[in-house]
Parts: sequence; C-alpha cells; structure tokens
Amino acid sequence: MEFIPNGVCSRAIHVELDGDTIKNVEFVGGCNGNTQGIASLVRGMRVDDAISRMEGITCGQRSTSCPDQLAKALRKATEC
Repeated sequence: MEFIPNGVCSRAIHVELDGDTIKNVEFVGGCNGNTQGIASLVRGMRVDDAISRMEGITCGQRSTSCPDQLAKALRKATEC
C-alpha cells in the first residue's frame, strides 16, 4: 500500500503488512537515516503497538512528523 504523507519531507510511505504485523516499510524522501531507522524498528511489530508509540509525534514546529504519518499510513492500511 502506498500512502502520501502530508506536512513532512517524505513524499510517500510504502507499507507491507502480514496480517496485523508490519512486514516492511519504505519511505520515499525525507531524512534518510531517520526514516531507515524508523522502518527497521517497526519491522516485525504489531500494527497497533506501532501506532500507539508513534501517533502524535511532532517534528520541530510542525504538527506532525514522519513517525506520525507512518501511524496514519498504518491506520489506513488496516482499514482495507
């Protein structure tokens, strides 16, 4: 599933789930080291756990962040 984030540097987030577990995450654009780190940390994690840890995180003056946008992407992916 591809998610187009809003309000962050990343241009897209690709999410692959295996049931309720995160199989793979790939960010397009953004802070490469940070987005790779986020993707690596959530791999194998339950979707609900990842959402609860990342939802609401902000970046500087922005009201959102790449982790917050990933939480939104995961919510959307589980709605399908």
